[in-house]
Amino acid sequence: METHKKGRLIIVSGPSGVGKGTLVKKLIKKCNNMVLSVSWTTRLPRQGEKNGVHYYFVPYEEFVDIIKKDGFLEFANYNSNYYGTPNKIVYDQINKGKDVILEIDVQGAFKAKKKYSNAIMIFIIPPCVKDLYYRLGKRNTETKEDIEKRIQRAKDEIELSSKYDYIIVNDKINKAINEICDILKC
Repeated sequence: METHKKGRLIIVSGPSGVGKGTLVKKLIKKCNNMVLSVSWTTRLPRQGEKNGVHYYFVPYEEFVDIIKKDGFLEFANYNSNYYGTPNKIVYDQINKGKDVILEIDVQGAFKAKKKYSNAIMIFIIPPCVKDLYYRLGKRNTETKEDIEKRIQRAKDEIELSSKYDYIIVNDKINKAINEICDILKC
């Protein structure tokens, strides 16, 4: 009978605009045993989003039913829509020996860590807050008011980063990737 080691749960968090998504994509390409957990949401897809790629778009009733059955590793309600990470999908991958990455916010990270205490928590920070202003402004998708709200939230999140296992400064993408690979030994 063939046995294999279990995979790991890797939680990546950081403020909006810090480059989490880019880091995670590059990390998955570099480490061949790693998969990204795709979150579920009750919100409608935005233009260009694909079910199963960006999110799994599920009916509100189905999501609430899974909450009642304690079927989420973590979940949150944001702007009247639920977002969450189903237990089954994560545990199935880990049991197959895959390392699973959750790219989630601080609140979700702490909830997931509470349920899965062996999770490796990595917080991505910018070299300075000024960089976040630049990156968020460059997106050209939000008003100055929205950017200010995101910056305030970023400052609050950065204050909680000391509760993570590792903090990575994303000043140079390849340097940050190499630091994460050193941590994960991939």
